Amino acid sequence: MKIKIQFVTDRDNQSITEDIICLERQELSAETLGLILMEAKKITAEIQKKMVYHQIKDFVSQNRFCSCCGTARSIKGYHPLVYRTLFGRLVLKSPRVLTCQCQPQSQPHYSFSPLCSVLTTHISPELSYLEAKWASLMSYGMSAKLLEEVLPLEAHPASIFTNLQKVSTRLEAELEEEKLIFIEGCQRDWDQLPRPGTPLTISLDGGYVHAREGNNRKAGWFEVIVGKSMQEKQKPKRFGYVTDYETKPKRKLYAMLHNQGLQLNQDITFITDGGDTVRDLPLFLSPRSDHILDWFHITMRITVIKQMAKSVMGGDLPNFEKRLDRIKWFLWHGNVFKALDILESLDFELDTEVFAEGKDAKKHKKYKLYQSVDEFYKYIEANSTFIPNYGERYRYGEAVSSAVAESTVNEMVSRRMAKKQQMRWTKEGAHALLQVRAQTLNDELSDSFKRWYPKMVQSNAISLPLAA
Repeated sequence: MKIKIQFVTDRDNQSITEDIICLERQELSAETLGLILMEAKKITAEIQKKMVYHQIKDFVSQNRFCSCCGTARSIKGYHPLVYRTLFGRLVLKSPRVLTCQCQPQSQPHYSFSPLCSVLTTHISPELSYLEAKWASLMSYGMSAKLLEEVLPLEAHPASIFTNLQKVSTRLEAELEEEKLIFIEGCQRDWDQLPRPGTPLTISLDGGYVHAREGNNRKAGWFEVIVGKSMQEKQKPKRFGYVTDYETKPKRKLYAMLHNQGLQLNQDITFITDGGDTVRDLPLFLSPRSDHILDWFHITMRITVIKQMAKSVMGGDLPNFEKRLDRIKWFLWHGNVFKALDILESLDFELDTEVFAEGKDAKKHKKYKLYQSVDEFYKYIEANSTFIPNYGERYRYGEAVSSAVAESTVNEMVSRRMAKKQQMRWTKEGAHALLQVRAQTLNDELSDSFKRWYPKMVQSNAISLPLAA
């Protein structure tokens, strides 16, 4: 059996038929049932070439005539225009048209290319969307292999990287200008707002990524801040940035809240790890916001101190652990004053014992324990205003921990930039990837492309009629 596929073009009541491919099938088997991938790729590539050829031919013929006098303008010459699509790389024949004599000759461009005015980039919107989306979820090399596996095109990791950078730059260009205070209006204006939605809980946390600077592949680490906004019966939203690269981080957090329909009379709870990089980030975003130090980070630090004390405290260990438990109990109930009082006494006792030896203090077996206690004291003191009554919040079913943020670090950073993908990143590359990855995980990337390209249609939004 032979199956012939043809391409038919109807123009001005005339039909042009061109052969695409002729398929042959002999004995039926599971391997030969229907189209195979190689045939499908060849068919779509050929259809793409012929369809683009006729589209450009009609477009050039329509735009060759002067819009003022209707005279056919002369063609100065042709130049190749490379255009990458989902179904292959095309080299288009783009003409340069001379301006009409009826136009003033003092114009800055005596000739122009009608095709370049439409195809402003060298990649189709759909291919740009797929490359950006897949590269945000897997490595650039894997994205290129997958695209080549299922589509009739040649994909290169460097091209995918460049495209993702451009998409990220365009996403960031849409953000508002950075402000110190995003709160607008007064209490009277807020009271007149409609009834707000359910409260928002935003968890912020940091992670670390292997750094690379030029050819130096051992440049250490740099910090990444990620956050997730949770709302009852709503999909969570995420955002992220590189701390040493992003100079306007507050607007990113505000954009995420704005996308969830934030109102200035809506309750918001920010839960952070108390680090210097995130402590001031959520300030002045909403008049009805609470800022809470994550309970998980408090208990984690106390657990570390307990483990260190087991090897150096000896007979004083039971008393030391008892005092740590009291500190934990006071902090759980929001009594920061009592907790700091006990911490200060512990810090003083260890300081006296360690530094009694003078220059050999760093060799003392309790020196590292002293450092941990002293650091914990400063940590609680710096975040004292963000420590509520955790017990009361827990009994009322309110959030006390940023465990959600811990999972967001894994979701936004670790799965793509660490773990099995042990590659090193520049700050610029990691920051750009985080912007696109956040949009992908938030199901917002397709909406952004539809906003940039209004005529772009997703496959699930259209049903094609069959030929009669």
